[in-house]
Amino acid sequence: MLVRPDTARLFFAAWPAPEIQRSLGALARELERECGGRAVPDRNIHLTLVFLGNIGRDRLSRIESLAAAVTAARFDLSVDRVEYWRHNRIVWAGAEQCPPALRELVAQLGEALAGTGCSAERREYVPHITLLRNARRPPAEGRFPAIPWPVAEFALVESAQHDRVHVYEVLRKWPLVG
Repeated sequence: MLVRPDTARLFFAAWPAPEIQRSLGALARELERECGGRAVPDRNIHLTLVFLGNIGRDRLSRIESLAAAVTAARFDLSVDRVEYWRHNRIVWAGAEQCPPALRELVAQLGEALAGTGCSAERREYVPHITLLRNARRPPAEGRFPAIPWPVAEFALVESAQHDRVHVYEVLRKWPLVG
């Protein structure tokens, strides 16, 4: 029998369809050869919206209820650039233009969670999709042919560790409007 801890490491994310995960995963493996490090497995590729941290499982239903009240619009994300964060050795993919509906979704989630004790980021939201961890150098080229991603829903995701491997499990999804 699997014993679940009393807390869960949670975040809200835009969760891509498998074909988009495969496209971004192929890009990650290409960059891994160039930059070193470790590619994120396709199944874990996502766009974090709001990181919640370790939350008591007894609070899950309240967080789910708040998320269900979010009424943000669908949007198209054009993933077309890669960057490198030297301080944590992350290579990530992003978009030249952040869709206003994406910023609105993040803002609505932050507002909904404000009274729950979950601390949302205070800095400006930078949409990024982690592709490589422990990269040794930045990619030579920052642009690539865009990967279109129609975002029609968002998810509550748990980050768990099984046999020293991080696994992201989608707990629940909610549709975006429009």
